[in-house]
Formats: sequence, C-alpha cells, structure tokens
Amino acid sequence: MIKFKKKIFYILFILLFSIIILFILNNFCFALGEPKIVSKINSAFESIESWILKLSTPAAAVAVGTGVFMKKFSFGDEEKIRTGKKIIKGSLFSYAFILAIDLILSAIKSLVS
Repeated sequence: MIKFKKKIFYILFILLFSIIILFILNNFCFALGEPKIVSKINSAFESIESWILKLSTPAAAVAVGTGVFMKKFSFGDEEKIRTGKKIIKGSLFSYAFILAIDLILSAIKSLVS
C-alpha cells in the first residue's frame, strides 16, 4: 500500500512538474518571430488605419464647408442655421475623435514594442 502511494506521488509530481515547465517554456516559443497570419493582420490593420486618416481630413473639411455654406446662405431660416451649426460641430468632433484614437493607438503601440 505504501509503495502504491509513493508511485502515485511520484507520478503526480512528474506530471505537475512537466505541466509547470511547459507553461514556463511556452512564453519563449515564439520569442524569435511571429506567425505569418499575425503579421498579415497587423499590416492590414495598419493600412486600414492609414486610409481612415487619409480620408477623414478631406471629409471633415467638406463637412465643415457644407455647414458654413448652409449657415451663410440660410437667408434667416433658423432651421438651416441650426442644422449648419450641428454639421460643423459634429464634423469637428468626429475628426478630433479620429485623431485622438490614432494618438491612443500609437501610444499603446510604443508601449508594447
């Protein structure tokens, strides 16, 4: 009975020790490189981010211009003046939000690297 308990103890010890070693060594498995799919996904997200930034500046300029012209040529119509102000505020807020997200993502990227 004692030999049986000793065998179980040794088997459990070896099993737990091997599991702990596998968890420790698992962090070093991909230390030298990353899988191709991860690099493709990262490059895809970077290209999407650059396209969004490239498109958001002209879009914000067009929206602000539309709001200014709507206010300018409202001819006293209160609804058009309010709509023009909403368009200007919304487009500036959206553009600032996009720039803030880019700033946050680049800060996170610099912390991770």
